[in-house]
Amino acid sequence: MAATLKDIAKKVGVSLATVSRVLNYDQSLSVSDETRKKIFAVADSLQYSKSKRRTTATTANKKLAIVQWYSESKEQDDLYYMSVRMGIERQGQTRKFEVTRIFQNDTGQLDADVDAVIAIGKFSPAQVQKMSALTDKLVFVDDDQFAAGFDSVLTDFKLATEKVVAYFWKLGIHDIGMIHGIETSTDKAVEVIDQRYLSFRTAMEKRHAYDPKLVFQGDYTSQSGYLMMKMAIETLGEKLPQAFFISNDPMAAGALKALQEAAIKVPEQVKLFSFNNTSLATFVYPELSSVNVETELMGKTAVDLIVDRLQTGRKTPQRVELGTILVERGTTK
Repeated sequence: MAATLKDIAKKVGVSLATVSRVLNYDQSLSVSDETRKKIFAVADSLQYSKSKRRTTATTANKKLAIVQWYSESKEQDDLYYMSVRMGIERQGQTRKFEVTRIFQNDTGQLDADVDAVIAIGKFSPAQVQKMSALTDKLVFVDDDQFAAGFDSVLTDFKLATEKVVAYFWKLGIHDIGMIHGIETSTDKAVEVIDQRYLSFRTAMEKRHAYDPKLVFQGDYTSQSGYLMMKMAIETLGEKLPQAFFISNDPMAAGALKALQEAAIKVPEQVKLFSFNNTSLATFVYPELSSVNVETELMGKTAVDLIVDRLQTGRKTPQRVELGTILVERGTTK
């Protein structure tokens, strides 16, 4: 008769849960090395089902590649993606992975024997296919590849944007402008529409208040935020809206600079609400109100999805969407 976890627990003198967690290589379990070794020794002596143990194999020394679609220099300008990567690296270290960084989607650097890949950013079908050819342990962060059959970790843009619009609406502000971004995958094959813009349009149309003349398109950089706000000031004049929702902190910082140069008081005349809540939000004056995105948790979640696939052999894709909170600061108060 095959040995069970209960048999091992009884022989070692620990709980069934402890045996299960040890054999599942749960690094968060607080147990002595002596007990851990004893459990494995007893499991071996009882010839505990090795097929089961293979399904819960350790991630120690497994090769995990982080494919960042930004270059290393551009990442310095957008702390959002840097924070996601750092979350992956921290959790990867906890799980004992051998972590490799690859910037600007340079998949030519990927080892043929890589065990898993976490891709950060936006990717074309060709780029996705290239990565999936190396491993089926593939997770995307900030890119919804769920329909293509891959695990995806995302932010709930729709609800977050609704919260911002509702926030301004509660203040009695109905003329709300927006500065959003647009970008392409690194191979220029796919143009990526800002989901915050689509959500903003839906939220404003629901209130019969959407005005395309109040919407400006940048490229997520501080300079584009500055230029788009200058354009808004020049083209709208006295019809400049009382509030702007801006897709990320760098663009919001640029927009704030343009308003200050034009002697338009923030928040008295124009209020700004940004997105991502990176450290940049507190480096400007007044400090930016911003939607807080759990970037490090996004990274951690991606690693946990990889671990789950390695340990269980799961084939069914999962789509994990994380919530947000509004952080009020000087640009709205």
